[in-house]
Amino acid sequence: MQRTWRGRPFAVRKMEQLWRLVRESHEMPMSGTSRPVELLKADELGVTFIGHSSFLLQVSGRKILVDPVFSKRLIVLRRQRRPGTVVEQLPAIDMVLLTHAHMDHLDMASLRSVIRATRRLTGRTPEVIVPRGVEDLVERLGFSQVHGLSWWEQIEVQGLKVTMTPCKHWGARMFRDTHRGYGGYVVEGDGQSVYHSGDTAYFDGFHEIGKRLKPEVALLPIGAYFPDSYRSVHTSPEEAVRAFVELGAHKMVPMHYGTFRLGREPMEEPVQRLEAEAIRLGIKDRVKILEEGETMHLSPALSIPSL
Repeated sequence: MQRTWRGRPFAVRKMEQLWRLVRESHEMPMSGTSRPVELLKADELGVTFIGHSSFLLQVSGRKILVDPVFSKRLIVLRRQRRPGTVVEQLPAIDMVLLTHAHMDHLDMASLRSVIRATRRLTGRTPEVIVPRGVEDLVERLGFSQVHGLSWWEQIEVQGLKVTMTPCKHWGARMFRDTHRGYGGYVVEGDGQSVYHSGDTAYFDGFHEIGKRLKPEVALLPIGAYFPDSYRSVHTSPEEAVRAFVELGAHKMVPMHYGTFRLGREPMEEPVQRLEAEAIRLGIKDRVKILEEGETMHLSPALSIPSL
């Protein structure tokens, strides 16, 4: 049975939306600058925002990339802001986490570049963790090991515990490969922990994730929520703040905004609404909006963020 949306085939409707976004993505010149990565001590927890949903995490001395996308274009959709750092400025990467197979999260060109760069620096290549059903997309890229996880499964890699968490989204690379998994991750090591939700709508699982895994820092998406139908797979800024409160994390860093035109809301609106909601709830000091390339680090034991 063909899937329809408002009486039209789903695939046709999605392609029309994408083409409109592609046209708009080429209207303005790309902005932003890249900068070298700030490397931290092994006992500090570091979160560097690269752009969109891409981060460099420094946990227990390990260097982890989540959903690394450095490309200027996703086929024909052009990014609006440059990545906060470039592959040549990265340290050797120990591990890559991929939340799902969508092209703005799993970018083949970026992954190949990261693998080559780490091999040049160390003679080895990173390990990669993916949702189950995504292994075939990355198994020939040159990662030293490929690990597939399902929701709530845990694995220990290079001294870190990685848990895949549930979310409310979808995982197909194209339209018909709906067998592919999707989710978020909590990374833990030496008392440090970071949660990256992946793409998700608001759902009732955030409280359980917080209760089970108690992450220090929550990386949560705030963009591509308009029109309202998009909120079936994405959170609004207010919903992201609600998720953060339910998680019980110490610090929130927003993501999934400002880099690609994926929703119809103005590009500057997600951050404005996020700040307004954090002020309304009296938690503005717990929400840290990072510029591309900026690193937040938390000192050991005290979990006091500094820049």
